[in-house]
Order: sequence, then C-alpha cells, then structure tokens
Amino acid sequence: MSSRQTQNEANQTMISEFILLGLGAGQDAQVPLLLLFLVIYIVTVSGNLLLILLVVSDQHLHTPMYYFLGNLSCLETFYSSTILPRMLYSLLMGDRTISFIGCIAQFYIFGILVTTECFLLAAMSFDRYLAICKPLHYASCMNDRLCAQLAAGSWVGGCLAITITTSFMSQLIFCGTNEIDHFFCDFAPVINLSCTDTKMIEMLAFILSSVCAFPPFMLTLSSYVWIITTILKIPSTCGRLKVFSTCSSHLVVVTVFYGTLIIVYVLPKTSTLRDLNKVFSLLYTILTPLVNPLIYSLRNKDVKEALRKGARKLSIPTRFRVLSCQCDS
Repeated sequence: MSSRQTQNEANQTMISEFILLGLGAGQDAQVPLLLLFLVIYIVTVSGNLLLILLVVSDQHLHTPMYYFLGNLSCLETFYSSTILPRMLYSLLMGDRTISFIGCIAQFYIFGILVTTECFLLAAMSFDRYLAICKPLHYASCMNDRLCAQLAAGSWVGGCLAITITTSFMSQLIFCGTNEIDHFFCDFAPVINLSCTDTKMIEMLAFILSSVCAFPPFMLTLSSYVWIITTILKIPSTCGRLKVFSTCSSHLVVVTVFYGTLIIVYVLPKTSTLRDLNKVFSLLYTILTPLVNPLIYSLRNKDVKEALRKGARKLSIPTRFRVLSCQCDS
C-alpha cells in the first residue's frame, strides 16, 4: 500500500459524528411524536421501576418467576433509556447529530441488552416448563443458586458477544456520507457507511447472533410446546385456563420480541421489508419495554395483589394523620 493511500484512509477516519435521519417524519409531525415518545418513556420507566419495587418489597413475589421478571424489568428500563432520550432530544432540539463514540456506545449498550433479553426469556420459559411440566421437582431444581446463575449467565453472555462485535466495528473506516437511515445506531445501518470491506465483521456478527439467538429461541419454543401439551392433558377446562394464565403473558412478550427480531435481522431484505424496517424496530425497541409491565401487572393476580398491599400501606399514614388532627381538634 502506498503512503498516499495510507494518508487517504487516515483522512477518511476523521468523520467524528453521524446524522440520525430518524423516522423520516416531516416538521409537522415533530411535536406529536415528541409528546407520544415522552409519554411512552415515562410510562415505560415508571411501570418497570414499579414492578421492580414490588418484586423486591413483597415477600410473596420472592420466587424464581418474579426474580426473572425483576431482571427483565431492569433490562427494559435500561433498554428504553438507551434509545428514547436521544430520540426525544432530537425531536425537541432538532439536533440529529451523534458523535462517533456516542454511536458506538449506543450500539454497544443496546446490543448487550437485546442479547441478554434473548437469554433471559429462555431462562423464564425454562422456569415455566419446570413449574408446569415437572411440578414435583420444581422446588429442588429451580433453587436460588440456579436462578442467580441463569440471570448472571444471561448478562455475561450478552456482554461478551457484543464486546467482540463492537471491538471490530470501532475499527472500521468511514467515508462519504455520514447519514444513518435509522432512529438509533443499529448494526446494519452503521456498517453500510463504511468504505472498507465489512465481510469479516458481517460474518462474525452473523455467527455470534446465531449462537446468541437461535439456541435460546429453540429452548423457548420447545419449552412452550411441552407446556401447551401438558396443559391440554388437564381434564378440567377451568384448570387448563388457570395454568395457561400463568404463562400466557410471557408467551405474548416472547412472540412480539422474537417475531420482530426475525423480521428485522433474519428475513431477506426485500424492498417492502426494508421500508418497514424502522416500524418493526420500533416494536422491539420501544413497544416491548412498554407492554411488559402492563401485561405482567394487568394479567397477574400476584402482582395486582402486591400493588393493592402497597397502596394500602401508603394510605395508612394518611389515615393516622387525619385521625390525629381530629383528636387534636
């Protein structure tokens, strides 16, 4: 390689920021989108934090199912905070630029969270499989140590996989346009701007994503096949409905999450799917963290009972103050 070529490549790395084109909405839609995403962010963070608080504070929720649910809510809180605040800032200030380091950091955190969620959903499905299909062995198998190992393994696995991908991604040379046709720094839109050969990193990302997504998906799918088979064997209709209600919420979350991931990252990029890519990305980056606390709280009797207990505890001091004022008077 000549010294001139080396100098040209060095100059190409001078790109210090990218421009996020966002959802491609016009100026008239900026204010409605700002208000919509602000409400979504507030509800998402509040709902997930409330769910974490209930799981931690209520002794009846100190079970493996709610231990994993607390981890999922913690993950979803970070998830939303990685994507939505940057979108809100762009909509409010009109500044769509993001630094190179900020872009890589956003992808890194997002990648860790989305990969961890794959493992965590698989762990939750395994927990439901043991509870419904192997109830006599559930207490001995799903102990505190195994729960902690599954949760820690999910976070560590997600971190290791994305650290490898991001380290290669940060070494790419970017030249030409710096406009990212997305509302956040996702893998494909970023590497499409690189002027160097990206075959190696694309192959690496495909291998890692297959290892991190396919086995958890198959474990989740097989778990629910066994769960549904076991439920159908229950003679009473009331009994079938009662058992299915304990895992239907998780099944909805898994369907939305994996369905949109497969559409965005696995299916061939036809012109129709390419145009809808941002819409499907919105589903798993913004909708899933929003609906998780709503689904688990509205469809779960234990969570609703814990919420009622918490509300009663908060109302007791108020009643005491009222009675004290009446006695003083």
